[in-house]
Amino acid sequence: MSRQPAPMRARKRFGQNFLQDHGVIERIVASIHPQKDDRLVEIGPGQGALTEVLLEAHGALEAVELDRDLIPGLRTRFFNYPDFHIIEGDALALDFSALRGDGPPLRVVGNLPYNISTPLIFHLLGAGNAVRDMHFMLQKEVVARLAAEPGTGQWGRLSIMTRYYCQVEALFDVPPEAFIPQPKVDSSIVRLIPWQTRPHVAHDEALLSDLVRRAFSQRRKTLRNNLRDIMSAEALTSLDIAPSRRPETLSVGEFVTIANHLSESAP
Repeated sequence: MSRQPAPMRARKRFGQNFLQDHGVIERIVASIHPQKDDRLVEIGPGQGALTEVLLEAHGALEAVELDRDLIPGLRTRFFNYPDFHIIEGDALALDFSALRGDGPPLRVVGNLPYNISTPLIFHLLGAGNAVRDMHFMLQKEVVARLAAEPGTGQWGRLSIMTRYYCQVEALFDVPPEAFIPQPKVDSSIVRLIPWQTRPHVAHDEALLSDLVRRAFSQRRKTLRNNLRDIMSAEALTSLDIAPSRRPETLSVGEFVTIANHLSESAP
């Protein structure tokens, strides 16, 4: 058995809310369904509630923790797991490709602070084939945007760029009372699986990102208005995309089509 940690106060600057509902933790681990040869990486283990069940299920885990005050407690609690390793530092600065090395792709899990969730997801998606999948606890509103479909109010820049890089599956919701302290918002668990072969390939991914940003700069306006500085209405029509459409009606594939046209027609 692991040693239970002494209670610690969550730090606002780290966006900490410690998960403590064992039923939710068991459900997360069941969703991950770790296998013998998996390489598990937990971001932000906190006091180790999820860490403990992951180690019981798998026996090996690498944990990335920024809060130095939590690390001694984690080392004490899991001293009897020789394949438990702590990486001290910021996950946003960690080279996940280097962490993978020549081993199997990483399976990443974490209860992410809301203030770093979006940049961290894109940091991981930028690691290419280093990551096999991700299971994250996020603000429910963020998961709704990640899992949204074209034509809905949640479909936007985050939805499109995430779907460009990976498959998205919203799994289940988690109420505030599952945490200490209780956050003021509901949470959800999401599964992200990077595409092995992308269904749509942009010639210039930076250009695609800029295009999507421009398109949603004024959400209520049409493509004709939002893209007028970079693309004519006639050019949109030539791609079978009506200039009168609003950006939230376009699919990932349609945005990639526009981006590739811009790339090919650039001087």
